Amino acid sequence: MATPWVRSGYRAELVHAAMGSSFVFVFAVQITGSSNVVELSGLAGLALFAVFLVAGMGLLVGLRRRQSWAGHRKPRRFDTNLVVIGAGSAGLVSAYIASAVRAKVTLVEKHKMGGDCLNTGCVPSKALIRAARAVHEARAAAELGINVGEPQVDFAQVMARVQGVIDRVAPHDSMERYTELGVECVPGEATILSPWEVRVGERVLTTRNIIVASGASPMVPPIPGIEAVSYLTSDNLWQLEAQPRTLLILGGGPIGCELAQAFQRLGTAVTLVDMLPRLLPREDEDVSALVAAQFTAEGIRVLTSHKTIAFEKDGGRDVAILETVAGAKGAAGPGAVNLRLPFDKLLVAVGRRANTEGLGLEALGIATTPTGTIAVDKYLRTSTPTIYACGDVAGPYQFTHTAAHQAWYAAVNALFGTIKKFRVDYRVIPWVTFIDPEVARVGLSEDDARAQGVAYEVTRYDLADLDRAIADNAARGFVKVLTPPGRDRVLGAAIVGYHAGELLTEFVTAMRQGLGLNQILSTIHSYPTVSEANKFAAGNWKRVHVPRKWLRLAALLHRWKRG
Repeated sequence: MATPWVRSGYRAELVHAAMGSSFVFVFAVQITGSSNVVELSGLAGLALFAVFLVAGMGLLVGLRRRQSWAGHRKPRRFDTNLVVIGAGSAGLVSAYIASAVRAKVTLVEKHKMGGDCLNTGCVPSKALIRAARAVHEARAAAELGINVGEPQVDFAQVMARVQGVIDRVAPHDSMERYTELGVECVPGEATILSPWEVRVGERVLTTRNIIVASGASPMVPPIPGIEAVSYLTSDNLWQLEAQPRTLLILGGGPIGCELAQAFQRLGTAVTLVDMLPRLLPREDEDVSALVAAQFTAEGIRVLTSHKTIAFEKDGGRDVAILETVAGAKGAAGPGAVNLRLPFDKLLVAVGRRANTEGLGLEALGIATTPTGTIAVDKYLRTSTPTIYACGDVAGPYQFTHTAAHQAWYAAVNALFGTIKKFRVDYRVIPWVTFIDPEVARVGLSEDDARAQGVAYEVTRYDLADLDRAIADNAARGFVKVLTPPGRDRVLGAAIVGYHAGELLTEFVTAMRQGLGLNQILSTIHSYPTVSEANKFAAGNWKRVHVPRKWLRLAALLHRWKRG
């Protein structure tokens, strides 16, 4: 059973700690005599209370540890300092850090080294997107005065290159490389037997600590008839050899949008369906609107506010039955069937579910969240203090770079937590959706700021005015920056446009290092580059915030100097 401090959050932990420290304080008074305590100065009393507070927290942690260890015998000796389960981004970085600090570490992977990012996610999808962009650029070449005709797509060759890219990157994440780094790599399925034991096949490893980095898998919604359809997910999509004539994609998030545009540009007729009223719902409405307009211009059929209620066969073809979401524009009322949509292939991209099954978590009472991820505290510990979790299996962000970010904290806290623990830092998390134009964001969006009651101002710069974007035939999109009223501190930034992912880094650095728009404005940006967009956005903020009284004084000075 999960312990309350994980289930109820950090406030409950502080309350319990305070209660425990109060007990220690009262106990100390009884031992030393109340008169001695009363005679202490205010400062000394506060210092003593702080000592008791720390002692109380330590006592509670010890009690929780004993509770989580109940029924398990701690080994006298350990085979390894750390067992890491899963060799995706989080697992690889955890193992790398452990080996770098000379700990003995065992890395267990039941499928392929590199995890989703290498084999079914980031690497293959970006290789496919690159091929699709080449087709789009060839078609658009006429706008530059170069007529190359309609490009011919060899889909099998495109997919073969995707596999080739995976093969070229794979050595970076291979067992051979990590073995050379000092990591023991063990293929097989891991089951956690106790707070200090992991079984892999017939072998039982004893370890000081365990990190669960088992990743996530595509969710498949329980829509009636979906099992009769040979649906694709981001896992098995990459085995396609024949290009589908029509493709229905469920899900208007980043994965659905990236693959919709890629397949449409390669020549497949794509329909993109989502229950929500707009694409990329985590972004602001102006971002979603620009993306939807671009998709429509490229021929993608976008059906937002549509719910897929069933699949069936009709004359040998697969058919999706859709209804308009109640209350949406064009809805015919609850339960009304609005559309029957035939398709050749179905791609399900409605989200990802944490891989927690088969690990032995339930037997140890390790808590999970309502979304199915493993519940962790601010140090990435689970409800069993010797077991940590990071990456997609822990959330709350399912990005490769946040998995690697978490891995540092999980590994360091697991190995050195008895000496010093580090709270995981989520203050500045960037992400990019690799469509064209790219969508990149860090920090607060306008929707976030309104929901949290944060006062803000918006500064925009339109990329249609950027010289380099005009020269490169990519003059669309914008840079949008949120700042506190009257101040240049960056609360968040959203960029839609040419190389948005690269442009975002300047704002990520500014937020991380406490820099403001004035510092960005005073930085020399090479001309003509796309990065100038950030400087021009900062310049737009400055023009609005120049002190009017100083401008009036400057005007008087210049008039006086003219005589």
